[in-house]
Parts: sequence; structure tokens; C-alpha cells
Amino acid sequence: MRLAGIVAVLLAAAVPAPAEASQLIARNTSAEQLSVSRDGKALVTYRTGGRLQRVVAWGAVNARMPNTTQEQVAFQIDDAGGWKRFGLSARRTLKNACGKYTGPALPLVVASCTAPDGSHWALQRWRRSQANFALPPWKAGHGDWELRLSHWSGPVAQLDVWLDWSYGGRWQHLFGRLSYRGRAVHGFTTTPTGDPLDSFGRVLYLDTLDSAYGPGWRRENGFVARRPDGTFCYGFVPHRTPSGETLPPGTGRRYRLATSGPGVTPDVSWEGDGLGDYDSEDVLDRAHETRMNELQQQIVVGSDPCHP
Repeated sequence: MRLAGIVAVLLAAAVPAPAEASQLIARNTSAEQLSVSRDGKALVTYRTGGRLQRVVAWGAVNARMPNTTQEQVAFQIDDAGGWKRFGLSARRTLKNACGKYTGPALPLVVASCTAPDGSHWALQRWRRSQANFALPPWKAGHGDWELRLSHWSGPVAQLDVWLDWSYGGRWQHLFGRLSYRGRAVHGFTTTPTGDPLDSFGRVLYLDTLDSAYGPGWRRENGFVARRPDGTFCYGFVPHRTPSGETLPPGTGRRYRLATSGPGVTPDVSWEGDGLGDYDSEDVLDRAHETRMNELQQQIVVGSDPCHP
């Protein structure tokens, strides 16, 4: 992570926008149910705003590797429960063939199943979009609970995360790598504030527990996995808002990081303990920092190195 000086300056629009992944079905839902036909059509039933809703999704599985000639895979969606595309109600015609879920453990799941062909389906629900640095919501969608659908076979995305210190031990530092089937997950272009501009880019959302922002989990920031190696670096440093207020580092007792998997694969997350203050006289702290700096050199291949 490269920072100009000690205080990072926040831009008003510096909240990355989503790239398509596990596909957004609805917001602020309850009573979610998932049925999947033998020919691979999913019927998602839920309540929102006091109304019962049904959505049919089909036509996508897994993910394409990053490339500049094709779009990432995505579901076709009928938000009228089958009437728009098929001229009839899937509730009456779709026979569920999806059985007990036998896939890998997943976070944030509200419904899941395994189809006769061995592929898996899941509904996950989480508050992906929030204002950074625990600031009040300032745009539509901040704080909404998103219901997201995925369909895949085989492994899901892998999120590797490590912690050390940066700037000579002054700040806690988080770094890692996002990969899928052994290859880096990344996009190709972003806006100056880090918004993905293609269907392959992925934003990672970082939360901090019991920090200077207050008790409980609070949103710290969002950032993309970088091209070409899928790595990321993030330093817990002070931040200056557009109004001139300086916010303290979001250092917390624990951290969690979550992101949408590539294509229509499921969302994945990591959670771990924070570090204490760095003690240059402590042999264990010095050894840990040395190991982590060496690891960063190994995983960063082609993108900017993290700040030591």
C-alpha cells in the first residue's frame, strides 16, 4: 500500500462499486427459500417490504479466468417468477431436484443445496455495501442486507490473509491474495478511486471489531485485488475526510475480510485476531515482521510491493 505521508486523504467517492459476482437477487429480505430444477433453473423465494417475491435464475456456473475478450459469466434473471421469460409461474411448474448440501463450508449462508449433477447452489446474505471508516450512510444501498445467489462445482475462491506491521512498525498492516483454482483473481481497470470498470474486478470489504470507531463490527474500507497477481495491501493509518476531520486508525481487536467470488461462485470471507503494538525490542515481533516481509516478496508478482 502506497501512502502519501502519514495521513491518507479520503475522496468523497472513494467507496468501490461492486463488480458482478455471486449475483445480487434482492435487498433486505427474510424467509429466503431456494429450489432448483433438474435442468438447472433456480427459484428464489423471499419476502421484502412486506411482500412475497419470486425470482428465477439460470444459465451460469463457476467463473471464467480473467481475460480481455469475454465478459464474466452471469445468470439470466426473471424477476417476475418465470412469467417474463417462460410465460408461466415457476412456483407451479418447477419441481425441486436439489438435495442436501454436500459442498465446502461457506460463510453467510441462508439456503444451499446440491443438484443431481453434483453442482452446488447457495444463497448468501450480508451487508456488503457500507460507508467506509464507520461514517454515516451517504448513498443508496449503504447498510442494506444483500441476498446473493451462486452456482458452482469444485473449489471456491481462496482468500489468504496475513497481518504484520508497516512503516517501521508504526501501523498494523493487512495483506494477502485472492485466487480461484490456483490462479489470481483480478480485474483490468479501475477508476481513480478504485471502482472496478470490468466484470472481473473484485472488491474486498474490511471490517474492524471494537476499534476507535466504537464497539462491535464497523466497516473500515474496501479495496480491489490487484492485477496481475490478485494481491492486496492495507495499512491501518489515520484518514482525513473531505471536511478536514482526521479519523484515527481503525485498529481493532479482530478483523474480517469478505468478497464476492469470481463469476457466480460463492462469496468468501476471512476473520482473525488483530496484532498488538510493535515492540522493536521483542525478538518474536522482529521475527514475525521478517517472515511476513519475506512472504510479501514471494506472493507479490508484477504489482507494487507492500510498504515494509
